[in-house]
Amino acid sequence: MSKSNAIKTFRDLLAFLTIIPLGQTEDFVVTSSRNMYLFPLMGALIGLFGAGYFLGCSFIVGYLLGAVNFLLHIPTAWLARILPAAMTLAFLLVLTGFQHFDGLVDLGNAIGLKKVEDRREIAHRWVVTYKGGFLAIFVEFSAFVGLLLLSDWTIVLRALIVAEMAAKLAMVTIVWRGKPAHKGLGSRFIENAKRKLNVAGYIMAFVVGFLLLGWAGLIVALAAVGFGLFMVWVGKKVFGGVSGDMIGATNEAARALTLVLVGAVLVFASVLFDGALFF
Repeated sequence: MSKSNAIKTFRDLLAFLTIIPLGQTEDFVVTSSRNMYLFPLMGALIGLFGAGYFLGCSFIVGYLLGAVNFLLHIPTAWLARILPAAMTLAFLLVLTGFQHFDGLVDLGNAIGLKKVEDRREIAHRWVVTYKGGFLAIFVEFSAFVGLLLLSDWTIVLRALIVAEMAAKLAMVTIVWRGKPAHKGLGSRFIENAKRKLNVAGYIMAFVVGFLLLGWAGLIVALAAVGFGLFMVWVGKKVFGGVSGDMIGATNEAARALTLVLVGAVLVFASVLFDGALFF
């Protein structure tokens, strides 16, 4: 790959996965689908943005709450943990343009309807049912709880990077192993994704996961692959295959699963192994 093509690929991938205005070309969706094996690496970059935002929020919120506590003498320690976590998750949703979040809502809207045609139809409507709202809130709240389980800020930073990487790894898995539900964004990715190169995405994800979180990172990467396969099954049951909504929903749910899993592994490791599962 030439330098100009590499820059274009990086720009198109980042433009597709975020709202960062990079002046994407008309074929940026095609470029993204053909280079989906790079999604985990781009996810790590997005997670790095989130980690930096969390660090900044923690500093600013801690400073402001310290001033409030000095003046009013009220306990604010719990807010110092809750606010940065909530603000960071909100930042990630905004950074990705709510496009994956929208897929999560559409999946929730479709669950429970009897006919697959009705499920596909409601997924294309601008509507939020109580089921779609509940699923979206449950998933994002789970991610929030996962962040709160991580008391060590250094692990929080690494977990945010790994969580976004794992979310994209799950997306690669559902595209690689799924069959299209209908013509659309999902089918374009399934048709264009280069199967052999996807292996490189898995290798990058496992290496980055291990480097950042040790054995816990490998556990998370494996869980992301398994969850991607599970979402293939969900997509088949709900929509008759993989759609763009299923790919987006996979991203959001996999991020939440990763953060909860890292938090659970941290608690488990601290009790039995004195944190040895982490670096």
